[in-house]
Amino acid sequence: MQLSGFLLLSLFSFCLILLTQEAANPVNVASVTFTKDVAPIIQKNCQGCHRPGEAAPFSMLTYAEIKPWAGAMKEAVSQRIMPPWFADPHYGKFSNARSLAEKDIDTISAWADAGAPEGDPKEMPAPVEFTSGWAIPKPDVVFEMPLTYHIPARGVIDYQKIIIPTGFTEDKWVQFAEARPDNRAHVHHIIAYVREPGSHWLEGEKPGVFFVAPKPKGDNVDTSALPSDFLVGYAPGQPPEMLAPGRAKLVKAGSDIVFEIHYTTDGTPGTDRSKVGLVFAKQPPKERVLTLSATNGTFVIPPGDPDHRVDAEFTVNTQVTLLSLHPHMHGRGKDFEYRLVFPNGETETLLRVPHYNWHWQLWYTLAEPIVLPKGTKIECTAHFDNSANNPDNQDPTKEVRWGDQSWDEMMVGFFNLAFDVNMPVQDIFTAQNVAKLGANK
Repeated sequence: MQLSGFLLLSLFSFCLILLTQEAANPVNVASVTFTKDVAPIIQKNCQGCHRPGEAAPFSMLTYAEIKPWAGAMKEAVSQRIMPPWFADPHYGKFSNARSLAEKDIDTISAWADAGAPEGDPKEMPAPVEFTSGWAIPKPDVVFEMPLTYHIPARGVIDYQKIIIPTGFTEDKWVQFAEARPDNRAHVHHIIAYVREPGSHWLEGEKPGVFFVAPKPKGDNVDTSALPSDFLVGYAPGQPPEMLAPGRAKLVKAGSDIVFEIHYTTDGTPGTDRSKVGLVFAKQPPKERVLTLSATNGTFVIPPGDPDHRVDAEFTVNTQVTLLSLHPHMHGRGKDFEYRLVFPNGETETLLRVPHYNWHWQLWYTLAEPIVLPKGTKIECTAHFDNSANNPDNQDPTKEVRWGDQSWDEMMVGFFNLAFDVNMPVQDIFTAQNVAKLGANK
């Protein structure tokens, strides 16, 4: 279909007006100050990580701390390196999107170009109140490792597990959960699982001591599925679990918390006593939340392959609501995509991460949760770069398979589902999903 000359002229005039208005209201370099213009942006977008005890390498709570970084800040926001956010804007809308608006980028750039002036202290916004030591509200209960783990200076450390009984005498509904490493330099990641009473997972292991879980027996066993109920995880960039009112995760009476910790060495010995904090729901929830995943643990990435494709899928066996997404790969991870395939054949792309960055393990929370009818497939497609052009590739001559260590690979599409609190969890799983889970039990 062709547009008429009049319509083309009208569209051109409309665009010209928008451009003229934008040009007529540029950021005034001379008037930009930290207290009036930059501080509100920093508070909203940066201080969650850039404060003492958090993942970022320096604090951004005061002008004195921030001023030396003005030039680096301009470059980082102009190139959209910071705040870290990797979703393709053409697919999906997310309530926790971190991308800065162009106006904010222009403001920070103008402030840096002007010499990073402080401005009038009276215009400084009130400081944001954080709970000391936590990104969630003050926990109702904290589970800390009962033993200190001693990390050697060198060598490869197998995943360490430690079982901590909760001591709960009644069911607990968790609205906020956070895993916090004691030693960020040596903790690659933490996963805290809920092991319900009667579970045979890790049966016979003694609580309160570190151990390495035995590997499943048999050849070509796909061990990629989650072994138990995923409560919360930690990795650089990964946020705590923060659920909306009316939704919560269940920790049944008599359950254990199983810590799984991946330690790395860097030439310097260290110690660690990581912990997990929980905030209970103030009212009985209407929906239970469960973290599940679409995984593939049978891939083989050929040496030197710059664009190796791996697929995974998960089919829901009853109606549920999809809340959020979390792609996970290691250093060869190149891109990741989530799609929905509905029972009527309709397909929807939910998330596309065209440039995956394994240094920042982000969750993507849907702005509007999506109801998934029974039979809906959650499809995931990832590509891996095993070539010499990948700076994070430790050995492009190596064939790569699923493995725990960072020089191995993983392909996991995590997601959070919500469903009625009275619905049995087993209703979610198809027979195929149950069979895959059995490899890790």
